[in-house]
Amino acid sequence: MTTGSALAPCWDHPVRAAVPPFAEAGLKRVLEKIQRWAPYVDGLLLDDIAAVLDDYMPSEDEADEHAQRLRGHLMCLVNLAVTSKVDQRDQKVAGLVERGRIIRSEEVPSDHRRAVGAVRQMAWTLNELLELLVENQCLTEEP
Repeated sequence: MTTGSALAPCWDHPVRAAVPPFAEAGLKRVLEKIQRWAPYVDGLLLDDIAAVLDDYMPSEDEADEHAQRLRGHLMCLVNLAVTSKVDQRDQKVAGLVERGRIIRSEEVPSDHRRAVGAVRQMAWTLNELLELLVENQCLTEEP
Protein backbone atom coordinates (compact mmCIF):
# COMPACT_ATOMS: atom_id res chain seq x y z
CA MET A 1 0.00 0.00 0.00
CA THR A 2 1.39 3.38 -0.97
CA THR A 3 1.19 6.11 1.65
CA GLY A 4 0.74 9.74 0.76
CA SER A 5 -1.14 8.99 -2.45
CA ALA A 6 -4.66 10.45 -2.81
CA LEU A 7 -5.53 8.00 -5.55
CA ALA A 8 -6.71 4.45 -5.02
CA PRO A 9 -4.92 1.69 -6.91
CA CYS A 10 -6.15 1.56 -10.53
CA TRP A 11 -7.89 4.92 -10.08
CA ASP A 12 -6.38 7.66 -12.16
CA HIS A 13 -9.04 10.36 -11.83
CA PRO A 14 -8.54 13.21 -9.39
CA VAL A 15 -11.14 13.49 -6.65
CA ARG A 16 -12.01 16.88 -5.24
CA ALA A 17 -12.28 17.30 -1.51
CA ALA A 18 -15.69 16.94 0.07
CA VAL A 19 -17.44 20.17 0.99
CA PRO A 20 -19.86 19.86 3.91
CA PRO A 21 -23.28 21.41 3.22
CA PHE A 22 -23.26 23.32 6.52
CA ALA A 23 -20.83 25.07 8.78
CA GLU A 24 -20.11 23.45 12.16
CA ALA A 25 -23.06 25.17 13.88
CA GLY A 26 -25.45 24.00 11.13
CA LEU A 27 -24.21 20.43 11.37
CA LYS A 28 -24.67 20.47 15.16
CA ARG A 29 -28.25 21.73 14.72
CA VAL A 30 -29.03 18.97 12.22
CA LEU A 31 -27.47 16.36 14.52
CA GLU A 32 -29.58 17.58 17.45
CA LYS A 33 -32.75 17.33 15.36
CA ILE A 34 -31.84 13.80 14.27
CA GLN A 35 -31.14 12.76 17.85
CA ARG A 36 -34.53 14.11 19.00
CA TRP A 37 -36.42 12.54 16.10
CA ALA A 38 -38.63 9.58 16.86
CA PRO A 39 -40.51 7.71 14.14
CA TYR A 40 -44.21 8.34 14.38
CA VAL A 41 -45.62 4.97 13.56
CA ASP A 42 -46.25 3.10 16.75
CA GLY A 43 -48.54 0.25 17.70
CA LEU A 44 -50.56 2.45 20.02
CA LEU A 45 -52.32 4.22 17.15
CA LEU A 46 -54.36 1.20 16.12
CA ASP A 47 -54.95 0.24 19.76
CA ASP A 48 -56.29 3.73 20.48
CA ILE A 49 -58.53 3.70 17.40
CA ALA A 50 -59.87 0.24 18.28
CA ALA A 51 -60.53 1.22 21.90
CA VAL A 52 -62.70 4.13 20.79
CA LEU A 53 -64.51 2.41 17.92
CA ASP A 54 -65.25 -0.73 19.93
CA ASP A 55 -68.81 -1.43 21.10
CA TYR A 56 -67.75 -0.48 24.62
CA MET A 57 -68.69 3.09 25.57
CA PRO A 58 -65.83 4.83 27.39
CA SER A 59 -66.53 6.58 30.69
CA GLU A 60 -66.27 10.37 30.92
CA ASP A 61 -62.67 10.21 32.16
CA GLU A 62 -61.74 7.66 29.50
CA ALA A 63 -63.31 9.80 26.77
CA ASP A 64 -61.13 12.76 27.78
CA GLU A 65 -58.04 10.56 27.90
CA HIS A 66 -58.83 9.06 24.49
CA ALA A 67 -59.41 12.54 23.07
CA GLN A 68 -55.96 13.69 24.18
CA ARG A 69 -54.25 10.62 22.74
CA LEU A 70 -56.16 10.82 19.45
CA ARG A 71 -55.35 14.52 19.12
CA GLY A 72 -51.67 13.62 19.34
CA HIS A 73 -52.07 10.94 16.67
CA LEU A 74 -54.03 13.35 14.46
CA MET A 75 -51.33 15.98 14.80
CA CYS A 76 -48.65 13.50 13.73
CA LEU A 77 -50.56 12.11 10.74
CA VAL A 78 -51.66 15.55 9.55
CA ASN A 79 -48.08 16.80 9.77
CA LEU A 80 -46.87 13.72 7.91
CA ALA A 81 -49.42 14.26 5.13
CA VAL A 82 -48.47 17.93 4.80
CA THR A 83 -44.68 17.53 4.94
CA SER A 84 -44.77 14.70 2.41
CA LYS A 85 -47.12 16.83 0.24
CA VAL A 86 -49.56 13.94 -0.17
CA ASP A 87 -52.36 16.38 0.64
CA GLN A 88 -51.47 18.32 -2.53
CA ARG A 89 -51.66 15.20 -4.72
CA ASP A 90 -54.71 13.51 -3.21
CA GLN A 91 -57.96 15.40 -2.60
CA LYS A 92 -59.24 12.78 -0.15
CA VAL A 93 -56.12 13.27 1.97
CA ALA A 94 -56.51 17.05 1.73
CA GLY A 95 -60.09 16.77 3.00
CA LEU A 96 -59.06 14.52 5.87
CA VAL A 97 -56.19 16.86 6.77
CA GLU A 98 -58.63 19.76 6.98
CA ARG A 99 -61.16 17.70 8.95
CA GLY A 100 -58.39 16.47 11.27
CA ARG A 101 -57.25 20.03 11.98
CA ILE A 102 -60.80 21.12 12.78
CA ILE A 103 -61.59 18.10 14.97
CA ARG A 104 -58.29 18.36 16.81
CA SER A 105 -58.88 21.99 17.72
CA GLU A 106 -62.43 21.50 19.01
CA GLU A 107 -63.14 21.07 22.70
CA VAL A 108 -64.59 17.76 23.82
CA PRO A 109 -68.27 18.39 24.65
CA SER A 110 -69.21 18.24 28.33
CA ASP A 111 -72.19 15.98 27.56
CA HIS A 112 -70.93 12.39 27.84
CA ARG A 113 -72.71 11.01 24.75
CA ARG A 114 -71.54 13.93 22.61
CA ALA A 115 -68.02 13.52 23.98
CA VAL A 116 -68.00 9.86 22.95
CA GLY A 117 -69.32 10.86 19.51
CA ALA A 118 -66.57 13.47 19.11
CA VAL A 119 -63.88 10.99 20.13
CA ARG A 120 -65.26 8.39 17.71
CA GLN A 121 -65.26 10.99 14.93
CA MET A 122 -61.56 11.62 15.66
CA ALA A 123 -60.89 7.88 15.52
CA TRP A 124 -62.68 7.46 12.17
CA THR A 125 -60.77 10.40 10.70
CA LEU A 126 -57.50 8.91 11.95
CA ASN A 127 -58.33 5.50 10.55
CA GLU A 128 -59.22 6.90 7.11
CA LEU A 129 -56.14 9.14 7.03
CA LEU A 130 -53.87 6.27 8.03
CA GLU A 131 -55.29 4.07 5.26
CA LEU A 132 -54.79 6.79 2.65
CA LEU A 133 -51.24 7.53 3.80
CA VAL A 134 -50.40 3.83 3.46
CA GLU A 135 -52.12 3.75 0.05
CA ASN A 136 -50.07 6.79 -1.07
CA GLN A 137 -46.92 5.09 0.20
CA CYS A 138 -46.33 7.82 2.75
CA LEU A 139 -46.08 5.06 5.33
CA THR A 140 -44.60 1.78 4.18
CA GLU A 141 -46.96 -0.34 6.24
CA GLU A 142 -49.59 0.04 8.90
CA PRO A 143 -48.24 0.03 12.44
